[in-house]
Amino acid sequence: MVRTMQRPSMQSQYRYIVVGGGSAGAVAAATLAKEGIGKVLLLEGGYSHKHPLLDMPAGIFKMINGSKYMHYHHTTPQDHLGGRVHDIPQGNVLGGGSSVNAQVYMRGRPSDYDEWDTLLGGQAGWSWQDVLPHFKSMEANNRLLNDYHGHDGPVLVSDPQYIDDSSRAFVQSVQAQGIPFNDDFNGVRQKGVGFYQFTNRRGRRSSTAYAYLDPSVVPDNLDIKLQHKVHKVLLEEGKAVGVVYENDSGAVEEIRLDPDVDGEVILAAGALVTPKLLMLSGLGDAKQLASFDIDCLVDLPGVGENLIDHPEVPVIATAKQGFGYYKQGDGWRMLLNGLQFKLFGSGPVTSAGVEAGAFVNPENPEQEASIQAFCVPMVYLDRDLLSLVNNEYGMTITTVVVKPVSRGYVRLASANPADAPLVCPNLLKDEQDMRAMMAGQRFFIRSFQTAPLANSIKSIVIPNINNLTDEALEQHCRQTVKTNYHPAGTCRMGASDDPMAVLNSRLQVKGVSGLRVCDMSAVPSINAGNTNAVAMMLGKRCAEFILQKEQ
Repeated sequence: MVRTMQRPSMQSQYRYIVVGGGSAGAVAAATLAKEGIGKVLLLEGGYSHKHPLLDMPAGIFKMINGSKYMHYHHTTPQDHLGGRVHDIPQGNVLGGGSSVNAQVYMRGRPSDYDEWDTLLGGQAGWSWQDVLPHFKSMEANNRLLNDYHGHDGPVLVSDPQYIDDSSRAFVQSVQAQGIPFNDDFNGVRQKGVGFYQFTNRRGRRSSTAYAYLDPSVVPDNLDIKLQHKVHKVLLEEGKAVGVVYENDSGAVEEIRLDPDVDGEVILAAGALVTPKLLMLSGLGDAKQLASFDIDCLVDLPGVGENLIDHPEVPVIATAKQGFGYYKQGDGWRMLLNGLQFKLFGSGPVTSAGVEAGAFVNPENPEQEASIQAFCVPMVYLDRDLLSLVNNEYGMTITTVVVKPVSRGYVRLASANPADAPLVCPNLLKDEQDMRAMMAGQRFFIRSFQTAPLANSIKSIVIPNINNLTDEALEQHCRQTVKTNYHPAGTCRMGASDDPMAVLNSRLQVKGVSGLRVCDMSAVPSINAGNTNAVAMMLGKRCAEFILQKEQ
């Protein structure tokens, strides 16, 4: 059904319109508003972040396989995975991924950003030394204050308040394999095994919705509209002048920038939706747009290309009774844990369910890590694979290729804004990624077989421990690979002579004025590790680029 678009009845006073209130958009909107140089409108398609399960660290495991706070993109059939179709969940809530993720605080390593700077032509302002001050300024770390960490930023970063004995056993078993203990994955070196830090404090999530958009800190000149789904950017004479959106009542309207000031539209809808919005606005590959009768205003063939995501494959073992978090969220245990959390702010509820991890390179131990591991003290699988294993006492070690070579794409399914885009991530399609993943699997299978972890493990059930040939292990990887929830790169920055670059080094869309992109779609290559902190940094830098223009 096509709804009639209604034009606003009065002149807009907004100098900036930010599309998407996730990790990047929230930071960009709040940073612009705090300067007081104009009104800011933040349009978020999802819901309020105020929900007890979202606030408590462990709540994500109650929601990951079905919730209105998550939007589930379905991939196209993946031929190299036997035709599998799998999900890519994304936040559908204010704060975006920062409101629904496992809260692991990770930036990547210096070489990630030096690589960006090189891809952008060198001295482009994206090297590690360029981005580190921005990371530090956002961070309020409860343990670290040094050259790598800040203590007075809005985002609360903390050591895990509760660590299960099973996680400690994992860390010790990996050390027994010759991997050194690392007390700070965001410090001098990334490699090693240890305990993650998280974006929470005293059992409460520190999402960007809380850190940047809480009523106690949000400026009066920032308006936030929830359940407002943007359809496209309005472009006139080569300039972004506003957006078309569907409001929370279902009416389609447009809102324009204040024509009397030099304003901008900023897209921060995520690596799967931002390219869709650009294409619906007439910015993209001319041939693709023509197939949907969309007038191409700027031919940008890179829009939607270069989709990168961290592929994740599980190793799952069953364990002795009492091991890990099985049944801790059920029955009397749930009531007891909930009471402890309510009265004392302590106990298992304060854990995000992922306390420990590792960065290793099984193939070339002297080089930077090729694999990140997450230790999950329970049986943990994607919702389309739940039937593969009985849910009982156990542990899952997920192995993630941190610098994947495989690339996919995002395309329009139609010219209808209500239709989800076509998403083809091509996880593990490149042989180099598959080889790295298999090496990671073999390494962490041995972790389960190494004391002290081995003392509590009954049997490894995935993959088939009795058949670990290359062919069998590769089939296991193809059957179970999933997203690590880090889609990126689909509107990437690039050098001025890069024909596939969508953005310049200041996050501006090429060929258009007054339009920027500041979410993970902007990155030329993915960082080694979780992406939430990176998205926040992108939002902050985007706002600062705009503010520098005003000086």
